[in-house]
Amino acid sequence: MPHIHARANTSARTGRPATGLWLVGARGSVATTAALGLAALAGGHAAPTGCVTARPGLATAPMPDFEDLVIGGHDLSACPLPKRAEALADAGMLPSRLVTLTRDALEAADAEVRPGHDPARPEGSGQATAERLASDIVAFRERHGLDRVVVVDVASTEPLPDPLPEHDDVSLLTAALADPDRAPLPPSSLYAYAAILAGAPYAAFTPSACIALPALAQLATERGIPFAGQDGKTGQTWLRTVLAPAMAARNLRVLSWSGTNLLGGGDGATLADPDAVGSKLSSKSRGLRAVTGAGTTPLHIDYVPDLGDVKVAWDHVHVEGFLGSRLTLQTTWSAYDSMLAAPLVLDLARLLALAHAAGLSGPVPELGFFFKDPWGSDVHDAAAQERMLSDWVRRTAARVDAR
Repeated sequence: MPHIHARANTSARTGRPATGLWLVGARGSVATTAALGLAALAGGHAAPTGCVTARPGLATAPMPDFEDLVIGGHDLSACPLPKRAEALADAGMLPSRLVTLTRDALEAADAEVRPGHDPARPEGSGQATAERLASDIVAFRERHGLDRVVVVDVASTEPLPDPLPEHDDVSLLTAALADPDRAPLPPSSLYAYAAILAGAPYAAFTPSACIALPALAQLATERGIPFAGQDGKTGQTWLRTVLAPAMAARNLRVLSWSGTNLLGGGDGATLADPDAVGSKLSSKSRGLRAVTGAGTTPLHIDYVPDLGDVKVAWDHVHVEGFLGSRLTLQTTWSAYDSMLAAPLVLDLARLLALAHAAGLSGPVPELGFFFKDPWGSDVHDAAAQERMLSDWVRRTAARVDAR
């Protein structure tokens, strides 16, 4: 199983170490919003509202600044980023003014997007596919003289496969990848494997299989690669992990917590597939059950095409209180989900760059603050996760400064 190496350099633009942000699903709504947002922040056209790493206490850590992030990625779509941004502006999500101001940056980012892996068009063995994807990441790193590249998967949710025995063992996985006649890894796992081959820190912002296969996680750890996931916690689940611990702190008994999501856009169309939606429903409910102990947490995701990129979430919470009294809480909110997700993607790029600079490897449980189903952690309480994150940033910053 080969390594693909590249020499680390320093940004010629600012004199500071530069970091690449390689997005799997680079022309989707989340990636487009992240690219435009990054350009707006770097150009001084917007404030970093919603970016956790811009908070007092975190902003001074030795992470790459926004202007030191360079974007590239993989995608199957042929729609250029500026056109995608225009469509999102026409839908009311992105400010048209910012689309105009960031057009040059979007064109530059789009020029760094390479064809992704299409499972409907086999390229030979899984190994050959992953090496081709990894070579794109390495070439990007060399072309821009980057110290490192962070890979973040923001692609659409894929159906979870039944685990195969060779996925638990690196040597067996290697043999399976080299055999063009064997069933390939899920696309998300091939992208994760490509990140490992390229030596790139990795985050799974999707509930797809990704690097969660034990052999891939083991390989990443052995090769000194920090990674984090899984499934970005942007809206409804974030609010749940804020409210549910409050119920527990008052020693109230949650009898049931029901929820519904209404969404359109590409994500909604993907999740209309019963096979694809299963992993999303599982990740959204697992943390809630862990915090509340509620045995009934039904959740529905419905595709409503006319909503476009708007997501509507509704929750109904039924609680038992003192002397058997009952309390009902209902929450409803509506937002552009990509506008919630994009700043967190930028945060993850900066934080994983920090982890990599500190020499960390394997899952980073303290980044569970950003995920519905955090790898390496069983903590789902948002306040507890925030404390873990803040403490980790301080420790890791000190470790980088000492190197």
